[in-house]
Amino acid sequence: MYLPRQFAYPEHAEAVVRAHPLASLITHNAQGAAHACHVPLALEVAADGAWTLHGHVAKANAQAAQLHDAAAEVLVLFVGPHAYMSPAVYNDKQRVPTWSYLAVHCRARAQVLQGEQAKDALLKRLIADHEPSYAEQWRGLPASYTERMLDGVVAFTLQVHNVQCALKLNQHRPEAHRAMYARYASGNANEQALAQWMQRLGLADEPGAP
Repeated sequence: MYLPRQFAYPEHAEAVVRAHPLASLITHNAQGAAHACHVPLALEVAADGAWTLHGHVAKANAQAAQLHDAAAEVLVLFVGPHAYMSPAVYNDKQRVPTWSYLAVHCRARAQVLQGEQAKDALLKRLIADHEPSYAEQWRGLPASYTERMLDGVVAFTLQVHNVQCALKLNQHRPEAHRAMYARYASGNANEQALAQWMQRLGLADEPGAP
């Protein structure tokens, strides 16, 4: 990730991932060609701060085979709210438009889970994260159905060894923060979410253009 120092916020990486769990999972085949898919991943943080991501892909997905390569590195991208920012937030005219965004990049090693019990435990973890009430319905389904569903997926964990977190909110242009915040706070859902992050980082109340 290209990450200028003013946009690096490793202490907020966990919050971004938990709020935006749909990830872009990027792997490579033996010839070096990149493959990508989009999957929800559950984050587990150990007592020592180590990250593990839990997820699954369809068995028919070419990436399922690539995840079996324990030596291969996997890249995972999480993207939070993002929005355009007009140069009108500045007092002077010699400015250009920009784009604000939140993003987390993780580099990891994959381990494929073996057996239906391990797959079932993973699915229950995801259910607990997103719809706990569905757990009872899943338990009540006939084994012929649940076994077929489990057989159709490859479950895995990702042992993360590098995390980068970018919160790009024009931190290096404090003269525009107040105007920028006002525009985002009155905008669409993405823009309002960015305004909330400006508040969280203490940028919203800095002096700036009216």
